[in-house]
Amino acid sequence: MLREPLDPEKYRLRRQRVAGLLADRRIGALIVGPGSDLAYLAGYRIPTSERMTALVLTADGGAVLVVPALEAPRAMAAAPGLELRQWQEADDPSVLAAAAAAGSGDVAVGDELWAMFVLALQNALPARRFRPASEVIRVLRMRKEAGELLALREVASSADRAYARIRELEYAGRREDALASDIAAMLRSEGHEEVSFTIVASGPNGASPHHHSGQRVIEAGDAVVLDFGGTRAWYCSDITRTVVVGDPDAELVRVHDLVRRAQEAGYAAARAGARASAVDAAARSVIDGGGYGERFIHRLGHGIGLDGHEHPYLVSGNDLALELGMAFSIEPGIYMPGRFGVRIEDIAAIGPDGRAEPFNHADHALATVR
Repeated sequence: MLREPLDPEKYRLRRQRVAGLLADRRIGALIVGPGSDLAYLAGYRIPTSERMTALVLTADGGAVLVVPALEAPRAMAAAPGLELRQWQEADDPSVLAAAAAAGSGDVAVGDELWAMFVLALQNALPARRFRPASEVIRVLRMRKEAGELLALREVASSADRAYARIRELEYAGRREDALASDIAAMLRSEGHEEVSFTIVASGPNGASPHHHSGQRVIEAGDAVVLDFGGTRAWYCSDITRTVVVGDPDAELVRVHDLVRRAQEAGYAAARAGARASAVDAAARSVIDGGGYGERFIHRLGHGIGLDGHEHPYLVSGNDLALELGMAFSIEPGIYMPGRFGVRIEDIAAIGPDGRAEPFNHADHALATVR
């Protein structure tokens, strides 16, 4: 499995920054389980399971990884420098985690920690108040380090290369799910380690933004929304383009142009200091002005990194100011129930000049396919 190069010092510094944030917020301990937070703070990524694995960080700089004994060799190899506390099958791991979190102050628990583990920890720490760990960790994870931005650029380039080949496939007469399988294979051949999703939404299915590629046979004249992504070295790609089988009708051309201009307006508005809500509003105003406002039915974008969807979210009501290193999608769309949909999506990040730097460079045109 590809991963970031092992760099214990990088993870130690991240944990040190978390400790500072915990102290500032008067939080006594932070506990996260398997998932992206654990990968970010320890360089250790494992699947979730019924056996508790928990990283416990405290405001005084303590860092303990509670692991099942059978996972200890892998944990030691992946996360050197962490204190490991192993538990056997008959043990209660929540007792070990609670001991590592001992002291005063709130306990911040990971958003991905299973409810049964949170309940066990609450029983073991009955006098402590629990709160979401994302309040702390997202402050760090939103602002990507140089290595993270490089990883996002590389996986975006991989997706771009795949799209160039995807446009050359045959569409008419094929099922959506067959085309989705081809897209997944191309992503892997262009450097993706894992494929997370391949949405092929043809004709009326394009009006469902999160359509599950199914058995519908693609027909001449269909608009086809292609939304696909995955991971390389743990970091995520996410790109959407809309193509048409044969000649497009006039409304499809008009709608696609409107979505393209809305994305450009989103790019122009996405600058350091701009509110996330204002970026959404800038793109939305273009679609509103074109008469399709009620057909743009989702937020403009989501953050991306170790997770495909993470903070910051470009959505009405989010007054977070964008900062250097924040990475996110810009993906306006128009959805015409029973007829077609159009979406264009790229990944971008706030660059050193304060503007949104695109990571995807695949052609935005309404491509004609066969």
